[in-house]
Amino acid sequence: MDEYELIKRYLAGHRDFQGVNLREANLIGVTLTGVNFTQANLKDASLARANVSRSFFLEAQLSGAFLYATDLSYAKLKNSNLIEADLTKADLRGAQLANADLKGAKLSGAILTWVSLYRANLPGVNLCGANLNGINLRGANLTGANLNWTNLSGARLSGASLQGAQMNGVKLNRAFLNGLNLEGVNFSGLELQDVKLNGAKLQGANFTGADLSRAQMRLVQLNEANLKKASVPQANLSDANFSRAILMRADLREADLRNADLSGANLNLANLAGADLSGANLQGAYLWGANLDGANLSGADLRGASLRDAILTGCNWRSAILDGAVMPQVRLCA
Repeated sequence: MDEYELIKRYLAGHRDFQGVNLREANLIGVTLTGVNFTQANLKDASLARANVSRSFFLEAQLSGAFLYATDLSYAKLKNSNLIEADLTKADLRGAQLANADLKGAKLSGAILTWVSLYRANLPGVNLCGANLNGINLRGANLTGANLNWTNLSGARLSGASLQGAQMNGVKLNRAFLNGLNLEGVNFSGLELQDVKLNGAKLQGANFTGADLSRAQMRLVQLNEANLKKASVPQANLSDANFSRAILMRADLREADLRNADLSGANLNLANLAGADLSGANLQGAYLWGANLDGANLSGADLRGASLRDAILTGCNWRSAILDGAVMPQVRLCA
């Protein structure tokens, strides 16, 4: 079947073209909405500015296809092959691309809001500046991807591979990053309000000046990470590992740091007012000039910690271990 026969049948009311061979077909600007192209061969076909919204491309062969400004909104492309396809400025709103292979695909200027790329293969993809609000990238391969200045607000990235990804200026507020390996990633100055990072590996990561307000970061690994001047109020950091981390001048007001490991951490001039540090390990931590007004330190281990010039009014010290700690001259209330 050639493109002329396809269009003739479509105009006659046919919609099922499963398995059709349209390799290198010229379908520029055509309207083929709601069509079934399951397992079709559209390799190197041209569908620029075509309207194929709500169509089915399940397991379709679209490698090398020219899809410039194509309307693929709400299309089903599960398990499709889009290797080196040109999707520049394509409309992929609400499209389903689970397990799709997009290696080498061009997505510059594409509309990707609320698209599903669950377990999709996107190594080295260039998404610089893209609006990916609410996108589903769970389990996706984004190794070496360019995510600079992208909007990933509310995105689902749990289980995704982001090794070597570029993330300058990215927005990740409300995003789901649970359990990811993000060791050494630069998050400095980023918007991460309400982000979900439970169980993530962030050893050596840079969060300087980042906004992590109300973040969910239980059991996170942040040892030797840099959170200088980071804003982390009301965040859930229980059981987190901050050993030898830099938290100088960080805002940790009312943060949940129960049973957190802060041994050897630099908390100089940090604001920990109202924070819950019960059961926390603060051995050898530096808290010079830190604000601990109203903090809960019950059962905390402060052996060898330095709290010189710290504000300790209203703290709960019940069962705290203070052997060898350097304390200001204040009355410690139980």
